[in-house]
Amino acid sequence: MNSVHLENGRVSIRQRPRPRRRAGSALIRLLCGGICNTDLELQRGYYGFRGTPGHEFVGEVVEADTASLVGRRVVGEINISCGVCAWCRRGLGRHCPEREVLGIVRRPGAFSEYFVLPERNLHAIPASVPTESAVFTEPLAAACEILEQVSLPRGAQVAILGDGKLGLLVAQVLQLSGKEAHLFGRHMQKLAIADAVGVKVRSGRRSLPARAFDWVVEATGSPEGLRQAVSMVRPRGTVVIKSTVHGLVSMDAAHIVVDEITIIGSRCGRFEPALRLLRGGRLNLAAMITARLPLTEAPQAFDLAAARRSLKVLLV
Repeated sequence: MNSVHLENGRVSIRQRPRPRRRAGSALIRLLCGGICNTDLELQRGYYGFRGTPGHEFVGEVVEADTASLVGRRVVGEINISCGVCAWCRRGLGRHCPEREVLGIVRRPGAFSEYFVLPERNLHAIPASVPTESAVFTEPLAAACEILEQVSLPRGAQVAILGDGKLGLLVAQVLQLSGKEAHLFGRHMQKLAIADAVGVKVRSGRRSLPARAFDWVVEATGSPEGLRQAVSMVRPRGTVVIKSTVHGLVSMDAAHIVVDEITIIGSRCGRFEPALRLLRGGRLNLAAMITARLPLTEAPQAFDLAAARRSLKVLLV
């Protein structure tokens, strides 16, 4: 089978044996995969990654122990936990110290013609949800996680910093959940995607407002993003960090202490809220797709995904 390989910053296509599933796992044929900022950070050296990337996917189950799964379109949670440690017993399998993470940590990713995941990680896609919408399930779940981590009253004004793929999803999720989302970015054609669903948008080419919001979500994908987000939050406000950036981030911690700012790291989320949103059909997702390329053109797809004006590039 064809499989994407990432090593030393280079993306290539390799021929690999089709994987064999173990009991409790499913063999999945890739239908559609999305290149995200984490994949690009892996290319830049994040985690010292070498292997097959890819964790945003829609696939068709080819083989499984559960007969009803065979032939179904599925998405899959990316953390493969041990299921028995203290973290797993507390329902925190995504923090299991022995976990594998699809396409990121000790687990070949989804950018292959076939790959394997435990059946317990899979979620069947409702028939009404198109494949190219369903491929957003994983990052959409990460956006929904903010609502589980932070208690936001209805109508709360929340600033989202960054008009990339995740920032656009966060802004839409917050707006559709009854909050007043304010998205700050640098590209008017990207901001227009959020504006279409009622998000208040503003070009960050002008200076960012200081101490203007009680809640700020940082989704810039930039080392400067945290410093900018902290400057925008009011005393005793909350900053939610979404970016995963290769390298160290430096900033003056005194401001955080003096203004008693709460900083929350936010990573993965449950798939159920994301699938409910997708079923509702109110998200502006089609406008976020920049291009669709065959799996065999993954090197070109990664180059395109890294371009400043690109959003979601799909491998099909």
